Amino acid sequence: MTTLENTMRPQAKSGEWKAIVVLILLVPVLWSPPFLFRLFLYQPFNIPSGSMMPTLVVGDYIFAAKYAYGYDRYSFPFAPSWISGRFFAADPHYGDIVVFRNPKDTSVDYVKRVVGLPGDRIQMRQGQLVLNDKPVIRVALKDLAGGGAACGLEAGAKIKRWREVLPNDANYVTYDCIDNGYYDNTNVYTVPPGHVFVLGDNRDNSTDSRAMSAMGFVPMDNLVGKVTRIFWSLDSRGELRPDRMGKVG
Repeated sequence: MTTLENTMRPQAKSGEWKAIVVLILLVPVLWSPPFLFRLFLYQPFNIPSGSMMPTLVVGDYIFAAKYAYGYDRYSFPFAPSWISGRFFAADPHYGDIVVFRNPKDTSVDYVKRVVGLPGDRIQMRQGQLVLNDKPVIRVALKDLAGGGAACGLEAGAKIKRWREVLPNDANYVTYDCIDNGYYDNTNVYTVPPGHVFVLGDNRDNSTDSRAMSAMGFVPMDNLVGKVTRIFWSLDSRGELRPDRMGKVG
């Protein structure tokens, strides 16, 4: 045992010096403009699923403004788990598209739209969003022909589209794939203090706050940032989609 301890001591010292040298070499990188840009201002994400169609589609690359709602332990890589609360906190608004950590699995980032703030009562009635007992304005748009793939239907199927308008005039297009879908009629959800209620724009193909066991209400401390724009977009063949670049979420 003594021999083993003695042989380990020089290795420990060597390891400590190596760590110090690596840290010194990394200082210029850690404080370089690109690193600081990502750490404090904008973090890039790519969209892997169709839950936010048509606003965001698979292959879009987005920037999330990390400063929009303040900073918390999910804002920085390798932040210790005991950190709680937000610094420079600001609350999201109706219609904001947010990146957040799923409260049921904080290792996973999600992107959805905020439709409910603390104290709000949220319900779905026959596919229509009801906010504080008032149906949210929605205007029927022309059906999307051949859009079935977005809903897991036959490619040639038509899907309904609606323009939804929230109380602050934030508006966006939603997909309605199936009449009387699984989450088209729900109980009333009352948003707790310090939380938001989020939905995907592709209403019949989104795991969101309606799924209480899989996500539920999202704590504001889980917010990573506000989606600001698409900075890159590639289709399934890897070809650039320039018409999507620069669009604001």
